[in-house]
Amino acid sequence: MDLTAKDAARLLNVPEDTIYTWIRNGTIPSYRVRDKYRLNRVELLEWATARNIEVSPELFRENGSKVQDLLLTNALHRGGVIYDLDCRDKATTLRAVCNVLPLPPKVDREELHTVLVAREALCSTGIGNGVAIPHPRGPIVLGIPEPQVTLGFPGKPVEYGALDKKPVSILFVILSTTVRIHLLLLSHLMFALHDEEFRRLLDARAAQDKIMAKLNTIETRLAAKDRKRGAAP
Repeated sequence: MDLTAKDAARLLNVPEDTIYTWIRNGTIPSYRVRDKYRLNRVELLEWATARNIEVSPELFRENGSKVQDLLLTNALHRGGVIYDLDCRDKATTLRAVCNVLPLPPKVDREELHTVLVAREALCSTGIGNGVAIPHPRGPIVLGIPEPQVTLGFPGKPVEYGALDKKPVSILFVILSTTVRIHLLLLSHLMFALHDEEFRRLLDARAAQDKIMAKLNTIETRLAAKDRKRGAAP
């Protein structure tokens, strides 16, 4: 619980009074600690992600630290794009994903399936508009040396319990190595999903090279924006 209401307001770009209103009516996940409200950074970003609220990736860089510019692009390169997943519903979707993810031989796929199911039990990772982002609730030790993201396209849209009730046809499975990388991957992905051309490529189930090229362009633009802010007096 590392964020105050003021911090959350800055992250979500809303008035602090709005955060307190959401806390009082139970809209946003929060905790009361010694008569003060605190929010968990990961839970807050996942909450914003589920509601398609854009959060600036720059806000998750700690003490001015940097990460590689093409974090999401490189993670997707490692995880790859999978077409025509054999899915009928959420349960078969998660099973199909765990069966086909490109993972080192020592990774326990059953353990991964268990943590993905547990995350969905808390709240659907279907964020609306046909997109879901399955991921463990926090980074776990799976024997993965670097973070990876796999883009999967079900053979046909599946019911996923999304907030907008729409079936899911696009899956981004995120496997992170640290909390900070988890936050950055989620925020970079949400930034990319607001790009109309990138979304058109996803809806068209475009070839992997086209999707990767566009994502590269988006993250390059994001990195340039970040550097410009860092250079500002």
